[in-house]
Amino acid sequence: MNVFFTQPTAWSALQAQRRRLPHALLLIGQRGVGKLMLAEAFAASLLCEAPAGDGRACGQCPACNWFQQGHHPDYRLLQPDALNEEEGGEEGRKEKASQQIIIEQVRALDDFLAVGTHRAGLRIIVVNPAEAMNRNTANALLKTLEEPPPNTLFLLISNEPMRLLPTIRSRCQAVVVNVPAAADATRALAEDGVVDAARWLALAGGAPGVAAELAASGAGGWLDLLTAQLGGWRELDPLTAAAQLEKAIKESKGRLPLRTVVDAVQKWAVDLNLVANGLQPRYFLSYRDTIAGLADMIPPARLNRFYRGLHERRRAAESPLNARLFFEGLFIDYRALTRP
Repeated sequence: MNVFFTQPTAWSALQAQRRRLPHALLLIGQRGVGKLMLAEAFAASLLCEAPAGDGRACGQCPACNWFQQGHHPDYRLLQPDALNEEEGGEEGRKEKASQQIIIEQVRALDDFLAVGTHRAGLRIIVVNPAEAMNRNTANALLKTLEEPPPNTLFLLISNEPMRLLPTIRSRCQAVVVNVPAAADATRALAEDGVVDAARWLALAGGAPGVAAELAASGAGGWLDLLTAQLGGWRELDPLTAAAQLEKAIKESKGRLPLRTVVDAVQKWAVDLNLVANGLQPRYFLSYRDTIAGLADMIPPARLNRFYRGLHERRRAAESPLNARLFFEGLFIDYRALTRP
């Protein structure tokens, strides 16, 4: 995705930091708005030997070639092994990859920080996402942030900055990365080959990165199936609906996690509540009339109880369980919303 097109304001804010670089920047924004791409583009531009007038990396010099190949000697990316596996497409591991940035990863920076930089340039460490550090890891990184080596820049990325240690936040200059304009994000997604980009972008709450993930999770089949069940409540058969969604998850071969489906049901419930209060839906824009008809028949207290129950189901969806039984219970509760 062209982050320079979707995030021009954030890119300008980063470029303004070039005049007097701090030792740490904290990129803040919701998941999927392009923070990691911005951090990587900024790192590449700082390491580039002949950056363009707008600050972008030239893409042709030796430093850019090293960076593109993932071998630049002055760049490190710290992120959970689970994210490394997703990007590298590793399969067949018996052990579940860590969802945390572990302390050994921070300690491994000691040798990296102890030697001089290549061609007397800058050294850059990206931490993504920073809240994936547990307390011990965060404290280990804090020691380096308190006494940063010369010519070193930390780029911390956070979807939930309040989960970070206050002492870490206080040692970083914040750069806010907002949700891009819907028209720009839709255009960027379409250029990347995402079909029905506006629909996925709405479901993703305006975050193009999440929209691309959702579109890739099943090419729309699972979402069409889910909305047909949620919208056609009169004919809803919880057992049949559960079997169909379980089949979609199995056929996705890991691209459609159970939690993604639960997230979509949560967003449907949010739209029911919005429309019930005279507002426009936020996520399922093309189902406004269907949602309005449903909202008129659901007592607010029931809807609130159902929504609170979805939070519990969302947490349960992170654990191994029987998907069919899980969906059967969910659809039984949903059908009960409109029963006398």
